[in-house]
Amino acid sequence: MPIRLEGSCRCGAVSFSFDSHTPYPYQRCYCSICRKSAGGGGYAINIMGVADTLKVQGRRAIRVWHAQIDGVPGSAARHFCRHCGAPLWVSDESWPDLVHPFASAIDTPLPTPPATVHLLLRDKASWVEPQIGPGDSCYDGYPELSIEDWHKRRNLWIE
Repeated sequence: MPIRLEGSCRCGAVSFSFDSHTPYPYQRCYCSICRKSAGGGGYAINIMGVADTLKVQGRRAIRVWHAQIDGVPGSAARHFCRHCGAPLWVSDESWPDLVHPFASAIDTPLPTPPATVHLLLRDKASWVEPQIGPGDSCYDGYPELSIEDWHKRRNLWIE
């Protein structure tokens, strides 16, 4: 049975919960969108949940932003609190069954990942020194394994 995770914004106007098979916060994304909108450390960490289990309180405080990619709004809908600006989750019409909350918005204790994947390193800020540990993987672009496959390969998938 998937784990139920709960999250919220900084000011408390928004709280949410969802079920996740993949609760390990193992991916650090260094792209300019994540870095500038949610990554004070030079990267953002998303986890993955089942979209139709997402329950939200305080929906009126949520705003959605679509980052411009090559001058066109991207398909990823980035949800944030209009009061405190806290990034909450990303959804995308390309993957309607999934929701990708920012690990920083999750209040439920998350498990420590056995390794980290550093992705889109080609876009990292010049001041960022990635903390690459033993067993970590690094990619200038996207990794070959999906979030689901990464969890399953390590026997971390929660049924």
